[in-house]
Amino acid sequence: MNESQSDGFTTTNWSLVLGVMDTAPSRAFDALERLCTRYWFPVYAFIRRQGNEVHQAEDLTQGFFEFVIEHEVFHRARQDRGRFRSFILTSLRNFLHNHHDHATAAKRGGKHTIVPFDEATAERLLAGEPAQTDASADAFDRRWAVTLIRRVMDSLCAEFAERDRTAEHDAMLPYLTGEPSPGDYERVAAGLAMKTGTMRVALHRFRRRFGELLRAEVAHTVNDPDEVEEEIRYLLSVLADG
Repeated sequence: MNESQSDGFTTTNWSLVLGVMDTAPSRAFDALERLCTRYWFPVYAFIRRQGNEVHQAEDLTQGFFEFVIEHEVFHRARQDRGRFRSFILTSLRNFLHNHHDHATAAKRGGKHTIVPFDEATAERLLAGEPAQTDASADAFDRRWAVTLIRRVMDSLCAEFAERDRTAEHDAMLPYLTGEPSPGDYERVAAGLAMKTGTMRVALHRFRRRFGELLRAEVAHTVNDPDEVEEEIRYLLSVLADG
């Protein structure tokens, strides 16, 4: 089972980083590095939208994450113990303003590649954004939300694939958030060789599992389990506004 498929908090979450930064710094380092690997695209896109070319943006992205991890910038987060999303954006702005020269230290093939960078994927995702998308905090949060939802969708797809139920996943995916039109239940059920009632139950479970995975993924990025629902509402609101 991969990390985003487990419910609750695990060793790759922000609360662990904040909780053990003093008593077990190596665990905090490993947890933070995993989180950075998950959420590199919003950072890269923010840098690109400030006018940097592809290779420069890649170097800056690697340089930023190297700086955050190797210089233990996460110690500064203990004062407000806010969300990982907010910490990354604040740290990124400070880094670009104060440490631009340091960013070039993380060149391709350098001593420590923090992010497993995929230039083609990064540019494809960037090209899919609305043309007017900028480098504002709101745009960063939208990219963050899209990245998080994409991770959840990938996890859901992987779970069905592991059980040889990809056809069922693909048939129900269009109805994840919207109600089927008249006749859709019957049509989809027939295509899956299911009874209509069975199809209704399967879709209900599909949506419920998506919700579980979404909460688990968001839980990785907040300090307190009580913040999960609030963070979900916020991320969905920025997606709706975008």
